[in-house]
Amino acid sequence: MGKMRWKIAWVLFLSTATNYISRQSFSVLSPMIAAQYHLTHTGLAKILGAFQISYAIAWLIGGLVLDSVGSRIGLAVAATWWSVMNILTGLASSVFGFACCRFMLGLGEGFNWPGASKVVAEWFPSEERSIAVAIFDSGSSAGGALAALVIPLVALALGWRWAFAVSGLLGFVWVAVWLRTYHPLERHPRVTREEVALIKQGRDAEPSPSDLGVVRWLRLSKDRKLWGVVLGRALTDPVWWFYVFWLPQYLSDARGFSLKRISLFAWMPFVAADIGNFSGGWVSSYCIRKGMSAASARKAVCAVSCLPILAGIPAAVVHNEYYALTLICVALWGFASWSTMGLTLPSDLFPQEVVGSVTGLSGLAAGLVGAGFTLLVGLIVDRFSYRPAFISAGLMPILATVLLYLFIRQPAEASIR
Repeated sequence: MGKMRWKIAWVLFLSTATNYISRQSFSVLSPMIAAQYHLTHTGLAKILGAFQISYAIAWLIGGLVLDSVGSRIGLAVAATWWSVMNILTGLASSVFGFACCRFMLGLGEGFNWPGASKVVAEWFPSEERSIAVAIFDSGSSAGGALAALVIPLVALALGWRWAFAVSGLLGFVWVAVWLRTYHPLERHPRVTREEVALIKQGRDAEPSPSDLGVVRWLRLSKDRKLWGVVLGRALTDPVWWFYVFWLPQYLSDARGFSLKRISLFAWMPFVAADIGNFSGGWVSSYCIRKGMSAASARKAVCAVSCLPILAGIPAAVVHNEYYALTLICVALWGFASWSTMGLTLPSDLFPQEVVGSVTGLSGLAAGLVGAGFTLLVGLIVDRFSYRPAFISAGLMPILATVLLYLFIRQPAEASIR
């Protein structure tokens, strides 16, 4: 049936990986930077929060822009922007300077997920979408692991400013690969007719003119499924931000890890998250092939995924650092499985013409709540410890899953055979 759609999925994986390498550069280097400039946890939280606020805004703007100009040009421009901004971070020397650079970085990086979700909705039939989402979303784990492993070594060898330059240059390489590989489905020069026919099976009908513009958004705002997706992601993404942004600093503060030791161990939770991406995607696809509706399969995986996420709670209290890392790995495995479902649901529940916008709105909510949670963690750690943050990160996905079941209810006849 052709393999072009899978090639595109793996190019999206590379996009997410380079995105995360740029994003994680500051988090991985934060122990070194904080020591040099005497930054408090509250100061670090302001820098990280600046990124999350612009990132959240970019999710919404990105969805709208990509629905208008298309994914090919939109993602290429976004990757170029975030690569330049990451390189410029190496010139900063204060909380304000770092915050400005990270804010500008977020404006570009927020385009990646709405764009990737839109491409998946365009190029994949329903039963394959969760696997495609798992592929591109696993780039976040792979990028985070590579950043944790390689960036400290570059900083120790060349200095931390050069680490930002090296990670930023990767985005330009990806842009060249993207422009060569991706074209819209109807105009792609290397896709087969059989693959196009397979992709179009089960497609939603084209929206009528009354479903466009403001009317479309008024209709969507009354849809319970939209708010299920938005609230679900708003209560789970902060968990990821907590582990991604604060793990290197936590290992340095609470476990006494040096930068070199962080390089040796901090990549492991990201590998666990990679496994979670694919295990969640595979299980939900298997359930759909057995006759379960797409929404029911996704929600069931979310419910089961809450159990391993709870492992993050005892991670803050065990005395052995290796036990703590193991528990964090289990928690991120569960989160990544949940996250894959959350990113797949918009393409299951809405026409492809609005998938980018719906994904962007959910990303806006998740980013704003995540920014607030990041700032709260900084204040809590300065005054108390990391333990309340670990407890909150373990419990929030349970509430998110309850809301999914309350707001997203598919009729039995919606089952995808």
